[in-house]
Amino acid sequence: MSKHAITRRSFLARSGAAAALAAGGGFVSFNAWEQAHADEAGGGQETTAHSLCNSCSSKCGFTGYVTDGRLGKMIGDPDHPYCEGTLCARGYGYAAIAYSEDRLTDPLKKNEAGEFEAISWEQAFQEIGEKLTAIIDESGPEAISLVHDPRPSGSFYCPRFMTALGSPNVYTHGASCNLSKTSGFMQAIGAGDYSSDIENAKMVLFIGRSYADGIRPSSVHAMMKGHDNGCHVVIVDPRCNNSIHFADEWVPIKPGTDLALVLAMANVLVSQGTYAKEYVEANAIGYEDWFAKLPQYTPEWAEGITGIPADTITRLANELWEAAPASSIEQSWRAAFGCAYQNSGETGRAICLFNTLLGCWGEKGGAIFYGGAAAGPLDPQKFPAPPAVEGKKVGSDEYPLAAASMGTCLAAAEAALDGKMRAMITYQSNMAAGYSNPAHLAECFDAMDLVVAIDVQMSETCMCADYVLPDTSYLERLEVPEFVGGKVPVVSLRDRVIEKVHPSTKPVDEIFSGLAEACGVGEYFNFTIDELADAQLQTLGISLAELQEKGTITFPDIKVVYGPKTEWATPTGKIQFTSDACAAAGLPASPEWLEPRVTPGDGEFRLIGGKQAIHTHTQTANIEPLMEITKKYGLDRIWMNADVAAQMGIEENDEVEVSSSEFTGTTRMHVTQRIEPTSIYLPSHYGCSSPDQRTAYGVGLRQMDFVPFGIEPVYGGACTQEAIVTVKKVGA
Repeated sequence: MSKHAITRRSFLARSGAAAALAAGGGFVSFNAWEQAHADEAGGGQETTAHSLCNSCSSKCGFTGYVTDGRLGKMIGDPDHPYCEGTLCARGYGYAAIAYSEDRLTDPLKKNEAGEFEAISWEQAFQEIGEKLTAIIDESGPEAISLVHDPRPSGSFYCPRFMTALGSPNVYTHGASCNLSKTSGFMQAIGAGDYSSDIENAKMVLFIGRSYADGIRPSSVHAMMKGHDNGCHVVIVDPRCNNSIHFADEWVPIKPGTDLALVLAMANVLVSQGTYAKEYVEANAIGYEDWFAKLPQYTPEWAEGITGIPADTITRLANELWEAAPASSIEQSWRAAFGCAYQNSGETGRAICLFNTLLGCWGEKGGAIFYGGAAAGPLDPQKFPAPPAVEGKKVGSDEYPLAAASMGTCLAAAEAALDGKMRAMITYQSNMAAGYSNPAHLAECFDAMDLVVAIDVQMSETCMCADYVLPDTSYLERLEVPEFVGGKVPVVSLRDRVIEKVHPSTKPVDEIFSGLAEACGVGEYFNFTIDELADAQLQTLGISLAELQEKGTITFPDIKVVYGPKTEWATPTGKIQFTSDACAAAGLPASPEWLEPRVTPGDGEFRLIGGKQAIHTHTQTANIEPLMEITKKYGLDRIWMNADVAAQMGIEENDEVEVSSSEFTGTTRMHVTQRIEPTSIYLPSHYGCSSPDQRTAYGVGLRQMDFVPFGIEPVYGGACTQEAIVTVKKVGA
């Protein structure tokens, strides 16, 4: 068997060395990680199946090896562009979810005493269907909503179900992830994402993103290759994250001030005349407006805001220009400006404009756009489409720049407080614990007439629900094909790896089909998941059986072709230095400095969060082998700058009290020079308040408890880092 295999029984025993390095600031490459966990399978009847991991939204492909009906090991699929043959620690550990003692096993209904009792699927479908139908009859379909973290089948069934009911209110988790970034990018370049071609780059500047902590294996591979090829990698982050091992420089920055840095670096290039003039003139509109504003944003001005020395700002701008077009500011994701501050959307917009000054769009080593494949139209007789919905999502008027594909689920929740939103369904979403202030969101859920949660374990969102429907684990179901963009796009498949562990659980396709039947729209779901998956693949000349055999199939004819990008999906067809939509929403036509909502004063700190390599926010905290690593190495501790800690008389592992306007809690302290002095870092995985998640319950603090509820104006992000805290030593 493969030397890269890992068994469930060996995972925890052999994780210590890797976790110790991660906790202490070291890093283990994926090859070394897999070598450390190599294990040979024992005897017994063995079968294999290709699937997709579910420990995060990357959904890396792997082959599962099953012995006597039980998963024994997992090997990353080499053709999958997100893993390239390797999986991360979360991917290995999260497989334990199938066998967790805390699995939801039967449909649950909250009784009048506020306690859950098991009911049949028939009762659950009937009662939920009756309640949804009654709400629609009384208040219209716009009074119901659905929130999901998109997964393959969920991406098909969730919007199909809501469209069949006539509701436009389908939301992703984006408001708590990357909504602001995506929406800001859309205003500038008409696309929500791009990728820095780091393995071919001469320089890449990362703002608040860590490949080695977020972990998509292929991203780490690319960073390693770029580092080996001489790419100058700079990390701008309040916290010196684990990607420093493939970087040349850490530039500490005060949280929420990334926009000031970008404006000042743009000032340097434009004032010197060192920017891609011909490219800008040929491909952009409104740049004169932005250029006229930039003189006020000097490096000296930005130093006072960001804490970064003016000469460092000037140097970084010049180094990026000298490396252009094989240089870029990387797109970042959640923590820095994905949904973090009231200036996050504008930061995303400014970064796109700065990259335009470099002339790096589409260039080898610059900022590139991946192509992708998609299924073609299906047989309308076998797969009839529900009538299109004409209405707008709740929140679209108040947050007009929020990407329509995501919407802002926080606005939908808030609408319950004035009776406009009466029902919400959540799937693969722990909204109550991880999207904004949990106490406020609990009030929103409580104000609704009906809350239905579809999940694998009893999350905090499930605790707020009236009905809880038990999903199968990702290992127990077939899903629709997943189309993945990349330098060479692919289609991949999550197939059944093991049989159901708990007979009364249902996969998501059966759950939504059952709900649809109960709501009187079952005619749009008269097919099996196997039939749907095969039909989608047949539009591309591929069969389900073929993809089940291979796991991943590439589309080499759609590979990336380098060269200056000159076509843009904006209203003007050009890169928009000025945006009419931004101006109509009350923002400046071109980006200007906008302060964060709150700024720490004397004796105060900004609370920031972020991922660790072994966890994905709240999703993986209740996984025993992963939480064991947390406990062994104290990964739930908060971070404080060592100089500040010394002044306050706080030492390593001291118990401290952390307080904000919303919450007070106690935890232990990690004292380090790897964080800038005005910040406190709290990993975003802990503080579980659901007693039925016995591994995670009560471990550490929950970041969102400290964050006041707030929505970023016009963009709709959750403002997850707009929190000020005080810290004091317990007993002092």
